[in-house]
Amino acid sequence: MSSSDSIDDIRAALDRVVKTYDVRGLVGSGLTEEVVAAVGAAFVDEIGAAGQDVVVGHDMRDSSPGFAAAFARGVQARGGDVVSIGLCSTDESYYASGALNAAGAMFTASHNPATYNGIKLSRAGAQGLSLDTGLAAIRDRAAVYIADGIPSVENPGGYREQDVLPDYAAYLRGLVDLSGIRPITVVVDAGNGMGGLTVPAVLGQAAGLPALPIEIVPMYFELDGTFPNHEANPLEPANLVDLQAAVVEHGADLGLAFDGDADRCFVVDETGAAVSPSAVAAIVALREIDRARAEDPDSEIVVIHNLITSNIVPETIEAAGATPYRTRVGHSLIKAAMRETGAVFGGEHSAHYYFRDFWSADNGMLAAMHLLAEFGAQDGPLSALAAAYSPYVQSGEINSTIEDVPAAYARVVEAFTGRAEFDELDGLTVTGLTAESEPFWWFSVRPSNTEPLLRLNVEAADAATMRAIRDEVLALIRA
Repeated sequence: MSSSDSIDDIRAALDRVVKTYDVRGLVGSGLTEEVVAAVGAAFVDEIGAAGQDVVVGHDMRDSSPGFAAAFARGVQARGGDVVSIGLCSTDESYYASGALNAAGAMFTASHNPATYNGIKLSRAGAQGLSLDTGLAAIRDRAAVYIADGIPSVENPGGYREQDVLPDYAAYLRGLVDLSGIRPITVVVDAGNGMGGLTVPAVLGQAAGLPALPIEIVPMYFELDGTFPNHEANPLEPANLVDLQAAVVEHGADLGLAFDGDADRCFVVDETGAAVSPSAVAAIVALREIDRARAEDPDSEIVVIHNLITSNIVPETIEAAGATPYRTRVGHSLIKAAMRETGAVFGGEHSAHYYFRDFWSADNGMLAAMHLLAEFGAQDGPLSALAAAYSPYVQSGEINSTIEDVPAAYARVVEAFTGRAEFDELDGLTVTGLTAESEPFWWFSVRPSNTEPLLRLNVEAADAATMRAIRDEVLALIRA
């Protein structure tokens, strides 16, 4: 897109890259430096950041440094003072936004292939932006700047560089004390993403912190935005294969896999088996509940979970005397709910984990540290610890390409009426009306925000029930 296009054409093009929670698109077509500079200028205007600091960080993708520089030019043109933190993980950029109380922009396309890039935008204090909370207005302002050019204010903003990695590492060490755990060996697959920078700083001595009783076996720590070994998306089982093999080969206690921008962390046990993110959420929830209760024994403690986490998560929260708060899926929604409820922790089955003491933002590294602390304080293998929080059987997320979503919903409702309760908090959640002697089950069917897809998640008390419900629902959806 260029300034010669009509404003309607420009808006239509921006609609394709401005998503519900971030900006993301193909480099060179959807995303160009012209577009990024306009978004930077519009960002300053929309959030009133003229004369204030704006943190700008980026991942290791080839296009990221140029995009970060273009965004900085747009910010400065409209009076924002750029604080460039350079290469960083997304949660490190949230740290900078929180610690400096400054708006922020992180250039990354997370787990997407090398041909993509994007921007995660935050208000001061790492408060996320979505279409409903400012991103739509930024998109519309940016369209005008692309069409007419970015006018500079009388006092353009300044620019400075700041290395926040040492402070970020020290801050996390202050939240979770790993110094007293038993010696453990951990294989870490950074996927050539930003975990290759942050893991040595937080869990090692690269940031000048004392050594921990943790031996790190590194895999793919070289920062390489072409992802030469595998996609940096641990949610896909194929991308865990190398880690699983390495854990067994090294006789390690466990393995950790980070996505491209290192804000999500996935876990495998000593046998190489994947640990459910819901089990991790339950374990971390208990630790955060205990910590909050130690600080204030009489306070009401709230923990957030989204509607596709395993039932073990709300069950664990309730058993610990805290209040579970169920939300729709989506990180901006959960960040907002964290602030509204004062929740100490929030967990998603996608391995996003949110912490009140991290400005209610998500931090995969911090979740990993909690898991290491819990595991390192007891003598058993991780498989045993995980099993205690994995009593049910889940299908994992199954996507179906569906053009007529309402018709698919109608088929599901008709088939399960009289057999289940229905909930429309986010898509359609169907819970079986089972007798005490029957195995429980539930499933969720949610439409994608950006594609003609329906996403199915099923959980049941046993594998046979899960498979039966899964197959019945898939047949209805795809009919």
